Amino acid sequence: MRILSALCLALFPLAAFAQEDAVRLYAPPSLVDTGVFKHILPRFSLKTQVRVTLVDAANDADLVIGPDGRALFQDAVTTWHLEQRDTDNAKVARFAEWLRSDVGQRTLFGYAPEGAALFQPPAKTETVVVAVEISGDVGLGAEVSALKCARCHAVTEAGRKNDIGSTPSFFLLRGMGDWQERFEVFYVLKPHGAFTQIDGVTEPFPPERPSPIVPIQMTLEEVEAVLAYVESLPPADLGAPLEHQ
Repeated sequence: MRILSALCLALFPLAAFAQEDAVRLYAPPSLVDTGVFKHILPRFSLKTQVRVTLVDAANDADLVIGPDGRALFQDAVTTWHLEQRDTDNAKVARFAEWLRSDVGQRTLFGYAPEGAALFQPPAKTETVVVAVEISGDVGLGAEVSALKCARCHAVTEAGRKNDIGSTPSFFLLRGMGDWQERFEVFYVLKPHGAFTQIDGVTEPFPPERPSPIVPIQMTLEEVEAVLAYVESLPPADLGAPLEHQ
């Protein structure tokens, strides 16, 4: 009995920590009652090891599904939007990105408890394209790239001869349509998340899972500077898209 009590006491702090470490999501009861979150949340957590819990109040949430934010999906009556309230937490950003991704959308629209899908993509609206100005320091970005990225990536023309062949050069990445998004959130993409720390953004490495290599420490200012530096590079010619026969 004493052993069982001691074990329970030992597990309580771990449970509390897991709860605090989870991404907190709020959705109206009418949406929760459909059962859709029992369908999508375990699938996201299984792939990413990021825990998401539903909370009872929007004020306590990192992410809110409701009338505000970016349109995410719709049912027969309502268009549901995603509002990201915590913009600094990498796990919150990862879940929000997954919900908007092709995989997340397929998971959501695949929920059909009685054989008929409950949700579908939101109705398309006129899109206003707004140019996003990248205001980082290009010179600082070149220095940071050479110091912290060149161990794996070619970040200059001269470095193309010394990079790891399995990793794309900055020039190749610059030629991709989503290059800006890749560099904005690179620290949560594999394998960077295992050895990269962004001051005030990422969580410290757990003692039982330290960085496998000398960790890379960066500030948000340095991330923005690298983004500006990459924007200044000539994109590699990736050729014409392949056509399927």
